[in-house]
Amino acid sequence: MALGALIGAYQEDDSGGLRALLPLAGRTLLEYQVRCVAAAGAAPVVVVVERVPAALQDAFERLRLDGIGVFPVSDVHEAVTRFEAGSSILLLGDGIAPPAELVGRLAEDGEPVVATLPDDAAHQAFERIDGESRWAGVAVIESRVLGSTAAMLGDWDLQSTLLRRTLQEGALRLPIATGAGEPLLVEQAEQLDHFQQSLVAASRGTRSDWASRFVLPPIEELATLQLLETNVRPVWLMWAALGLTLGGATAFAYGWLATGLALLVLSTPLDIIARRLAAIRLRPLPARMWTRRLLWPAAGLALLALAWWDWRFGAGWGSLVSALTAIAFAEAMRLERGGLGVPGEIWLLSRRNAILAAVPFGIFGAWTGLLVALLLYASASFFYVQHARHLGPELTRS
Repeated sequence: MALGALIGAYQEDDSGGLRALLPLAGRTLLEYQVRCVAAAGAAPVVVVVERVPAALQDAFERLRLDGIGVFPVSDVHEAVTRFEAGSSILLLGDGIAPPAELVGRLAEDGEPVVATLPDDAAHQAFERIDGESRWAGVAVIESRVLGSTAAMLGDWDLQSTLLRRTLQEGALRLPIATGAGEPLLVEQAEQLDHFQQSLVAASRGTRSDWASRFVLPPIEELATLQLLETNVRPVWLMWAALGLTLGGATAFAYGWLATGLALLVLSTPLDIIARRLAAIRLRPLPARMWTRRLLWPAAGLALLALAWWDWRFGAGWGSLVSALTAIAFAEAMRLERGGLGVPGEIWLLSRRNAILAAVPFGIFGAWTGLLVALLLYASASFFYVQHARHLGPELTRS
């Protein structure tokens, strides 16, 4: 069954501006709402507005540039024409900041359902349904109900009328557990501060190597917060990481060893920052993104370039043998490991671990020693993964 979305963007906040334009994660609340429903598979996304100020028009344009089709309408009858007959519609209340998980949960079923919160002092701002519950601002309705509501709406509020009619039609009620995961009804910008902090915290994800767990978090946290307020796209950061890695390989080949290592170090947090920005903006990077996949072979190329320079001006053919063997062990470890998690995996060889481990060697100019150390690191990681892989499920975790 087709799924669309209908979002209200006409109510004012305490300062006289639109609630939909309150700032959230470097964008607006409306953009977050649209990204939530789009991530849940809703299309088209229709936004009910009374007026379109320049800031709202800019928000629509940013969404379109990200490939999200959004259609502002000022008339409920026009909204009806945007949806297919018999489709389901995700309804988001004006000024509601819902958890993306809740929107996705309702979208999965596609059946008429109304999310509810308890009728208590903490939820007085939400619309009351009865003496026990209030509307949480998220629901799934049928396009048929929207059409019949449009025919008799008059001066009544669209959202409230749709809610009442959906309940009268026998829609299920879904109680939402109160706490950190409940929707937020926003009336002023300060209310979004904690919600934004939760989005940033949720974007941290798991850390698979010691570099990203112990060294890079302060850098990436600061960079993520700063980039939220910009138009920088995550894919640009992935390109930058790949470009810096290839730049490091080129610098090594020309003998600019300190420069090459510096470029590699600069590349280490960029893919994590890109992933976090994409998660906050609810547009996750593809798992098989080719720029991400090329970071590993590009790092191997940088190691070869360093070994080639060392072979020509330093330790002879042993440098190339060390680099090639280290690359072979590293790739064998990656293939042997597959998607398997192993105990203590953060200490295994990774692109970031190898780059940051190279810094002390670079400071003292021990480039040949670095090549030998990476060979030992890669071989030890391979044999450890092979050992853990074949020990059985008691020492592995999927």
